[in-house]
Amino acid sequence: MTANPQSAGKLRPVDLARAHGLSAQAVRNYEAAGILPAAERTAHGYRVYTALHARALDAFLALLAGHGHRTAGSVMRAVNEGALDEGLRLIDESHTRLLDDRRTLEAVEGALRDLVPEVAGDVPGAAGGLIGSLATELGVRPATLRAWERAGLVRPRRDPVTGYRRYDEDDVRDARLAHQLRRGGYPLERIASVIAQVRSAGGVEPLEAALREWHDRVSARGRAMVAGAAELERYLRARERREREAEKATA
Repeated sequence: MTANPQSAGKLRPVDLARAHGLSAQAVRNYEAAGILPAAERTAHGYRVYTALHARALDAFLALLAGHGHRTAGSVMRAVNEGALDEGLRLIDESHTRLLDDRRTLEAVEGALRDLVPEVAGDVPGAAGGLIGSLATELGVRPATLRAWERAGLVRPRRDPVTGYRRYDEDDVRDARLAHQLRRGGYPLERIASVIAQVRSAGGVEPLEAALREWHDRVSARGRAMVAGAAELERYLRARERREREAEKATA
C-alpha cells in the first residue's frame, strides 16, 4: 500500500499516479475501464480521488501480477459493480489454471525421471528399431505410435528401401515421454508442446534447467496470487466501511 488510507485526503489523478509509478492518463484510463470506482468531480469538472481509489489501484496492481491484466481487470469491474461473487469466481478459475499448470509441470518432471537412458542396441526400441519392437517395449499398439506420429510426438524416418518406419534414439526418448504423459491423462496437444521443448532444448538434460525456471515461475505466480488476495481483501473492507459511513450519513 503506497498511500495511508487513514491520512490520505482528496487526491488528484497525478497524486494517485505518482504514488503507484503510473501516468495520470493511466489512472484515468483505469477509471474509464471500471477498474477504479468512478471519481467525484469538482465544480470545474476535475476528478477527485480518495484513499478508496488508492486501495482499488493497489488491489488491481497486485492482482495483475498473479492473474494477468484481463482477469485482474474483470475482477475489479465485478467488485466495483457490486458483483462480488462473479469476481471471486474469476479468481477461482485463475487458481484452477495455475493448479493445472502445476500438475502438468509435476507430470513432466515425473515423466523425465522415469526415462531410463538406454544404450543403443540394448533394447528392442533402440536406434533403427521398427514400429513393432517399440510398441512392444512400451506396451502399446503400433496404431498408437502411428497416431502419435500424426500428432507430431514422434518423427521416425522411412527406410529408403523398404519404406518401413525406423525409430532412432531421439524417437525412442520422445515415445517414452509421450507414453508417460498419456498414462497421466494428458492430451496429445499438450504432450506435443512438451516434446517440442525437449527437442528445442537438445534433449532431456538441457530441459531440466527450463523446468526449474518453469517451476520458479509457477511458484512466483502462486505467491503473487496470495499478495493479490490480501490487497483485494483490504479494498473490500474499505468499500464496506465507506458503505456503512454513507448509510449512517443518510439515516
